[in-house]
Amino acid sequence: MKSTTKVWLGVGLFVTGSAAALPQTTSAASDLARDHSLINQAGEAPAQWVLVQHKMPAGEAGEAGVPADLPPDFQFALTLALIRGHLLVGDELIKAGKWDDALPHFLHPTEELYGGIKDKLAEYNTPAFDAALMKLADVVKEKRTADYSAALQPVTDALAAGDAGLKRKEPDWPSFMVATAIMALKAATGEYGEAIVKGRIAKPVEYQDSRGFVWQAERMVESVADELARKDGASLKTVRAGFAQLKKAWPAPVPPKVPVKSGGAVISDVAAVQRAAGKLM
Repeated sequence: MKSTTKVWLGVGLFVTGSAAALPQTTSAASDLARDHSLINQAGEAPAQWVLVQHKMPAGEAGEAGVPADLPPDFQFALTLALIRGHLLVGDELIKAGKWDDALPHFLHPTEELYGGIKDKLAEYNTPAFDAALMKLADVVKEKRTADYSAALQPVTDALAAGDAGLKRKEPDWPSFMVATAIMALKAATGEYGEAIVKGRIAKPVEYQDSRGFVWQAERMVESVADELARKDGASLKTVRAGFAQLKKAWPAPVPPKVPVKSGGAVISDVAAVQRAAGKLM
């Protein structure tokens, strides 16, 4: 039986499969050959762990927050996670009665993310949901409270179908979920940094995007918490504590004028979560 290799990329994910299966045209593959260090190699054991420092060059990102050279399953999973993050913070704002503030978060999924997966939906047995996203955005724009839940449901159902399609492909779903959650956190650091200008939160939409991505990442980890606890309960506890510390940067969906934490502090908090999460993957 072939041994498998899990490759840890610096952007925060594992690629599962044989090393030869990695796309040879990606910067990830070239970095694998050029800059790696072994965490634990067990010879013919079922798994090998290889650390790769994968630095995304400027201009290599695809849809907003989704690196262009990720393996397909990670591209799809991260896109779903970021869509959910937008909808999550948008829903928080609606519940606070701030429909106008919520609207950008219902527009961004179609404007920035959906295009990156529209041709891949069938591969994951996921129905097209661009029309549902646009209908939901129209409902939010028109502040149609009575129609909101019904408009949200088909989007939620499509995202759940995407999860099911991914799960059929991933033999280690808990590890895959944690790795994708770390990537969502890294997307959040970029948005949070964009929100801060001259020591003030000048871009509330970016602040809210980052909040949604962090909250969604936490939900992803919690969705597989039982399996993670059996793997390494102490590390899961550390990850949860890391999220609690990280989330202090977003005291509410509507941002404070002055950030609670600097962009550098948020990056440091995410790095701490990532280090603890490494033992869970």
